[in-house]
Amino acid sequence: MRYVTVTALSHPGLIREHNEDSLVAGPWTLCGTVTENPQTLVFPLGSPLVVAVADGMGGQPGGEVASALAVRHLASYGPTLDSEEAVRDALKLCNHAVYAAAERDPTLLTMGTTVAGAVVLPDSLLVFNVGDSRVLDATSDGLRQVSVDDSPPLPPGRRTTSLVTQSLGGSDRYSAITPHVTTSPLATGCRYLVCTDGLTDPVPEDALDGLLRAHDDGRAAFELWKSAIEAGGPDNITLALIGVGGTSDTLG
Repeated sequence: MRYVTVTALSHPGLIREHNEDSLVAGPWTLCGTVTENPQTLVFPLGSPLVVAVADGMGGQPGGEVASALAVRHLASYGPTLDSEEAVRDALKLCNHAVYAAAERDPTLLTMGTTVAGAVVLPDSLLVFNVGDSRVLDATSDGLRQVSVDDSPPLPPGRRTTSLVTQSLGGSDRYSAITPHVTTSPLATGCRYLVCTDGLTDPVPEDALDGLLRAHDDGRAAFELWKSAIEAGGPDNITLALIGVGGTSDTLG
C-alpha cells in the first residue's frame, strides 16, 4: 500500500513572543500553537493531500490571523486541488479572504502572510508558494529548492532578507497575486521539506541537507528545529517533512 507521511512541528523560536505561523496537512491545521515534539500523520496515497506552511508577516497587525485564514482555506479546498490551475485558483481565493477579513476589521489592516506547500497526488507533486516560505526536495544529490522566493535581489555577501515582493494580503488595498505552481514527478522514498524562513534564514542549506541525510521523520524534524534554536531562534519556526512510502519504486 502506498502512503504519505507528514511530520510537523511549529515553535515561536527564542525571540518572538507569539507564534504567527500556521500549518495544514490534509484536514488537520495547526495555528499559532507550540509543538516542540514533532507530530507524524500518515495518509493513504490517493485523493489530493495538501501540506503547507503560512508565515504571518511580522511587524504588521494580525499575522497569526492571516496565516490561520490561509491554511484553513487550503484545508477546505484540499480535496479539489488536482491540478496547477486548481491550486492557483485556491491561492487567489486565500488572498481575497485575507483582504476581506482586514476590510471587516480595521485593526487588521495590512495583515498578510506568506504560504508555501505541496499537493501530493498519486503520481505527481504540485509545489506552490507566494512569498519566501520554501519547499525543498531532499534528493540523493543534495537539497534542492523547488519553490521560488518572492524577495528582492540580495546584495553581494548577504544570504537572507526580511523583505518580500508578494504575499497573501499585506497591503492597505487589494493587490492581486501570481502564485508559483509547478509539477514534479513522485517516487516512493522521496522526501520534501516545507518550512518558514524561521528555519532557512538562520540555518544554511548545506546544514539542513546534512541533518536530513542523517535522520528520518520525527528525529529529522526535531534536529532541524534544534539547529534553528542553536542558531539563535530569531523567528517562528514551522516545518513539515513529507515522505512517500509503499511497495513500488515508482508511482503512477
